[in-house]
Amino acid sequence: MSILADIVSATIVFMIPLLLVALGGMFSERSGVVNIALEGIMIIGALCSCLFLRYMDASGFGAAHPQWAMFFAILVAGLTGAIFSLLLAFASVNLKADQTIGGTALNMLAPAFAIVLTWAIQGQGQTTILIPTWARITQETLGIPVRDTFLQLFLFKSFYQTTIWAVFLFIIAAVVLYKTRFGLRLRSCGEHPQAADSVGVNVYRMRYAGVFISGLLGGIGGLAYTLAAGSAFQSTVAGYGFLALAVMIFGNWKPLNILGASLFFALFKILGSYSGSIPFLPKFDNIKASEYIYLMLPYVVTMIVLILTSKKSRAPKAEGIPYDKGRR
Repeated sequence: MSILADIVSATIVFMIPLLLVALGGMFSERSGVVNIALEGIMIIGALCSCLFLRYMDASGFGAAHPQWAMFFAILVAGLTGAIFSLLLAFASVNLKADQTIGGTALNMLAPAFAIVLTWAIQGQGQTTILIPTWARITQETLGIPVRDTFLQLFLFKSFYQTTIWAVFLFIIAAVVLYKTRFGLRLRSCGEHPQAADSVGVNVYRMRYAGVFISGLLGGIGGLAYTLAAGSAFQSTVAGYGFLALAVMIFGNWKPLNILGASLFFALFKILGSYSGSIPFLPKFDNIKASEYIYLMLPYVVTMIVLILTSKKSRAPKAEGIPYDKGRR
């Protein structure tokens, strides 16, 4: 029961960053801007929020008011990710630069900036930012008696405030995209920006908004990944931004499909991590370094799924194409 609860709990906690970042990529690409920079946005959001948590811990505010400190850290992650994403928006919308190259440049910039800033604050060679233990929500936090039941093991093994906010943000994203005037305009800018412009929609502004929302969700996703992955931030998110891109494509740029795809990919990642504890999985004892076989599992599954589903994927028609007002 303990292993099953651990697997289910870990799957949920690793699904959260995939869900948030893939939803962010969806908003950007629905507006017409390809956001390859999700990896870099995650790093910047995680970097700034973890530095903020470090400051909250040192000041004593975090220990006294842990969930308020976490709430402010989530805000910091979202805002810094959104601000960083504006670099991509400026390059793509104003300069009409190649969006893939711009995103790749930001992905290269983010980890280098994270290392330099961390060294400047903590000292040369000290790239690890420790996450305070009070960041996790426990039974003691809520005043619940500790019992080894499946429900408690599932809920409180890795329970963070980011999980709660991810649920709200998913619902808000689905409503905004399909039930509001803003969502309709955003989608029209990704499908046929000339037609949207002809009825008075400011395509440039909508694309800025799409990339800004993408950065907001991506930054929070970076913090969520850091909380899920361990007890420290180390200037990387281990390719999770690119995995989120695969989730977005597999989810066909639709919120509900992205939710299912996030759960699917997170499950395979956890199966790889817990492979030694699952009795029915082959052990490969005769193969040297066999533990890496299962660690590759989520990435191998990603490639296979994308190969099988790529023909059915329907990307926004105008994504990746800089909008020129003078063309019709």
